[in-house]
Amino acid sequence: MELSRREFLKLSGAGAGVAVLLKGLDTSNKVKAAGAPLKKRIGEKTTICPYDGSGCGFIVAAQDGKVVNIEGDPDHPVNRGAACAKGAALRQLSADNPRRLSHVLYRRPGGTDWEQKSWDWAIDEIARRIKKTRDSNFTEKDIQGRIVNRTEAIANLGGSALDNEECYLLSKIVRTLGLVYVEHQARL
Repeated sequence: MELSRREFLKLSGAGAGVAVLLKGLDTSNKVKAAGAPLKKRIGEKTTICPYDGSGCGFIVAAQDGKVVNIEGDPDHPVNRGAACAKGAALRQLSADNPRRLSHVLYRRPGGTDWEQKSWDWAIDEIARRIKKTRDSNFTEKDIQGRIVNRTEAIANLGGSALDNEECYLLSKIVRTLGLVYVEHQARL
């Protein structure tokens, strides 16, 4: 018996359809799967990517209090499981990352070597420098005698890793200091 190309395709399609139908009617595997409870060996939680304003969703897996995996959330409506290069590198942000810096590196003005400093030292030093710069460049009144209470020597550039509450608090702090130049990276 000789088959034409069209008859061969019809017969192949019908055979594949019958095989799929017969496989679908076999419920022995489904009964076994339904009877055995599935247990996760690690805990998974969802989170949002801090890098930009898109709000992509990720699933973070932790075991024994340490992050072991981060992957795109396929149920999230924004990214549907996909991840950009930055989002794929979220694992590097976790506190238990052995390559993450645990101290401050400081190089003195005119120096060539880096020194290790504590976080307490760094916060105190930053506060001291902000106060010194603000005090030495503070303007109470403009040329026309109007009260302005500002400094133009310091600027603030917010980042997309901050959420709404952090941005609100940061803007209140810098406005209280008298900063005029307050910007966010999303507008640049």
